[in-house]
Amino acid sequence: MKTTSVSSSAMSNAMRYSQSRMQVELVKRQKELDTLRVADLGLALGARTSQSVTFARDLERLNTIVDSNKLISSRLSTTQDALGKLGDAAQKLLTAVSTAVGGDPGSNVTRDAGKAALQSMTSILNSSLNGEYLFSGTNTDVKPINDYTASSAAKAAFDAAFNASFPNPPTDPADITATQINDFITNVVTPQFMGPDWKTNWSNATDQQIVSRISLNETTETSVSANTDGVKKLAMAATIVNELFSRNLNADAKKAVAQQAITLTGEALGSIAQTQSQAGIIEQRVTDASDRMNAQIKLFEKHVIDLEGIDEYEAANRVNDLMSHIQTSFALTARIQQLSLINFLK
Repeated sequence: MKTTSVSSSAMSNAMRYSQSRMQVELVKRQKELDTLRVADLGLALGARTSQSVTFARDLERLNTIVDSNKLISSRLSTTQDALGKLGDAAQKLLTAVSTAVGGDPGSNVTRDAGKAALQSMTSILNSSLNGEYLFSGTNTDVKPINDYTASSAAKAAFDAAFNASFPNPPTDPADITATQINDFITNVVTPQFMGPDWKTNWSNATDQQIVSRISLNETTETSVSANTDGVKKLAMAATIVNELFSRNLNADAKKAVAQQAITLTGEALGSIAQTQSQAGIIEQRVTDASDRMNAQIKLFEKHVIDLEGIDEYEAANRVNDLMSHIQTSFALTARIQQLSLINFLK
């Protein structure tokens, strides 16, 4: 017959080992209760772990694009608002020059309307969102439009062109005819706005617009450049009104300027409205793409839950059972540590 020795020290060590294991298990079960997903994917899913990893990667990509689309939609919405304000500024200029054609072409009100249109246009086109200029194309960290001031390159170019075309300042307003002023606007001024001088004197924007991915397999332009024809024609209309109505021109010449400005502003309004409409269409495309991806996200999340999900009540019961066992183990350990042979020899 063989007997096995039993000591309180051996029992205490066994209890500590058991407690350590249960505490590690409790951490895992607590994590499962918090996330309602298995703590160890590889152990729980085995060969199906790759499916879970694939779903998680696709979910991350979709969520990233959806978050990006929110910023894109915000930028497009702000751009549309800015284009609407630009259209309002053009409409005010159109009203002023139309009045000049039908009434007193020499009124300072018309000149001031041109100046106000220039200032409004510059302010609107230089608006920004989240530190990025809306109308700069891909050059989002630089103001797209230079201010038209006495020291600006644009004004210097206009003054030089006027002085070259009319080298002798007229002492009599009749010296410059309507035909001459029309020829000056068409052949001298227009190239400054519709040609390469636009980028030299007026614009720092790029023709290339921002292209963004709005879904896994779809990209689109998501910005508007200040180099559109509508902006150029509005700038030209405002400039000729501001500059030529300030000079010593006769009534017929000023009416010719007003007629030119009416034509340019009308074309600018049509172009701006078209650009605004295109921005709205793109914004709707972005919204539709986000809706489709959100549907995909819900489907992927359902598959992930089917793979990794656990029952909330079962997880809670496991945590409670482990905590109960750990408390019992602590209590037993304390009782064992109190055991002493001396207590039995008394």
